[in-house]
Amino acid sequence: MSAHAALPLAILISGRGSNMVAIAQACAQRRIDARVNHVICDQPEAAGIARAHELGLATSVIARARFADAAAFEAAMLRALDAQAHELVVLAGFMRILSPQFVARYPGQMLNIHPSLLPSYRGLNTHRRVLGAGDTHHGASVHFVTADLDSGPVVLQSRVAVLPGDTEQSLAGRVQASEHIIYPKVIGWRAQERLVFKEGRPWFDGEPLDEPMVEDFRAPEPP
Repeated sequence: MSAHAALPLAILISGRGSNMVAIAQACAQRRIDARVNHVICDQPEAAGIARAHELGLATSVIARARFADAAAFEAAMLRALDAQAHELVVLAGFMRILSPQFVARYPGQMLNIHPSLLPSYRGLNTHRRVLGAGDTHHGASVHFVTADLDSGPVVLQSRVAVLPGDTEQSLAGRVQASEHIIYPKVIGWRAQERLVFKEGRPWFDGEPLDEPMVEDFRAPEPP
């Protein structure tokens, strides 16, 4: 690890928080040079809140239902983010579409993971749509967040096989297992300053990243 201070993270969740846990464990085990300063959740009953508490993480619950409109909700989110130091905002199963104004507060400082090989299958129900299309492979994409939904530049993708007999649940399980590997990896690159965002796009090891990097989790073909 480098001698400089660990990269401070704010993680936004809405559900079980499995990617949050994977990131927090990578930080705690010093596999990446980062630390989770704050976990913010928009669902009071989300299981991820208890998991964050078990890990000793600072948490805030900001329930969307408490606010008259999205602008008031986002203002509360910004106040919570400002209350703790952070250099990177990490969306980890955060199921709210953020406004362009909110995203503009964090140019090149916000990451998301989406369960598809972007630009394919933006939005919801990606596993169902992949199975319905008869695709042979699927995966997840870690990307910088921009104002357009699931459209920011992609840094790293996982690739998993779609197997005969797969259900949404079985396919989702394999994709999520790959997410727990690639998301901490990208955050680690950002902490090492191998990954930066400049001139409106990601750069990796001093070169513009014109195409996403890919980590292949498919079993090798038999000889």
